Amino acid sequence: MNEKKELFESIPVPKALASLAIPTIISSLITMIYNLADTFYIGQTNDPYKVAAASVSFAFPFLMSALSSLFGMGGGSLISRLLGRQEPEEARKACAFSIYGALLVTVIYCACVYIFMEPLLRLVGASDNTVGYASSYVLWVVVFGGIPASMNMTMAHFLRSTGYSKQASFGLGMGGVLNIILDPLFMFVIFEPGFEVTGAAVATMLSNYCTFIYFIIMFVRLRKRTVLSFSPRLILPGAKYIGQIASVGFPSAISSSLACVANILINKLAAQYGDIPVAAFGIVKKIDMLPMNVGMGLCQGMVPLVAYNYASKDYKRMHAAAKCARIWGMAFAAICIVVFEIFAEGAVGIFIREPETYALSTKFLRICCLATPFMISNFQMNFTFQAMGKGWQSLILSSCRQGLVNIPLLFLMNALFGLYGVVWTQLLADCLTLALSFGLYYRLLKSLRAEEAAYEQAIAQDT
Repeated sequence: MNEKKELFESIPVPKALASLAIPTIISSLITMIYNLADTFYIGQTNDPYKVAAASVSFAFPFLMSALSSLFGMGGGSLISRLLGRQEPEEARKACAFSIYGALLVTVIYCACVYIFMEPLLRLVGASDNTVGYASSYVLWVVVFGGIPASMNMTMAHFLRSTGYSKQASFGLGMGGVLNIILDPLFMFVIFEPGFEVTGAAVATMLSNYCTFIYFIIMFVRLRKRTVLSFSPRLILPGAKYIGQIASVGFPSAISSSLACVANILINKLAAQYGDIPVAAFGIVKKIDMLPMNVGMGLCQGMVPLVAYNYASKDYKRMHAAAKCARIWGMAFAAICIVVFEIFAEGAVGIFIREPETYALSTKFLRICCLATPFMISNFQMNFTFQAMGKGWQSLILSSCRQGLVNIPLLFLMNALFGLYGVVWTQLLADCLTLALSFGLYYRLLKSLRAEEAAYEQAIAQDT
């Protein structure tokens, strides 16, 4: 049923990981570029209020992405493990149930955002100067365009889980390229001056709809060769997997949701010092998406390989995939620190030249980039737990990095050191979480050695 079996079982690990991770990283970078495109083009107005509005608005599509990972990451990990256990029919049921689960959650979320839009925007840091721009952006991107955006991410997870990483990456990348092309057209040609934020939002929405059509076509084309399915008749049979999907998807959703909450809190704390720091944080967070997206893309490429080989009990190959991902991740993190420290002014200057915002963003970037290796290490350990279906370990790490550690630290560092205390918080939180990650990972390795020994003993007895 799954023609990608060789990729999971016999192709050398570095080549297999590259085959799964590189397309994912490329699509993540293209997606990052089109997210940056909104900030870039809005920044060309040199209006910090519009840049700040885009920054606070970003919390809403970010949270939607977190909700889609509940079924996307949870369902994708389960599909790979079911394929590793040679149960393709069960994988098909899990796929169909996850798709409709993601759709239901997205519809509820978009409706809630529409009903409570202004108070929610105020909650995340919108001011009187920015709330009008932010409302327009959220209306088009989330309320009108939320369903295709969420389903695109969910279906991309499922394509990767069955070995079709290139197809998943092409779809997401196509949406990114379209948005880059449509942004200036809608912002500076179709819409009148003053409506640049609305133009960027409409361009993003249309790009997501085009990508959604592509993913539907891919699922229809591949349904007879793979376990990919959106058949409604499989919803109820697949419902039995809701616990296994949630055990992996819920920590992933919690992690993204808490990251969103942390970003909201950063905006709220920064807003105490004016709209300029909010705009500066928004620019730095956009630039910081480069290492984050590469790290996430590498981990997402690793997950199917680890999940499949864990389920098929090929522990040696599973460990090799995780180790290879760690080495590549640390090498990239080192490069990022060097580049951002040396070229911080150039990176910030791409987005805005307004002197005060430019100077503050440059200082923030040189601090925030130091967290990169710790961030990627935490990602990789967390994704390894998710790939193996170790839900509670993943939940602990997800809750700690952005929630139990980061959020209290934000309040403490702000009280002690003011605005720059907020800037240094993520580095400190990632360092503390990494210590916990190593502890949990060490315990996991001990239990895995026991599993491996028991399995090898059983094989020896059978022979």
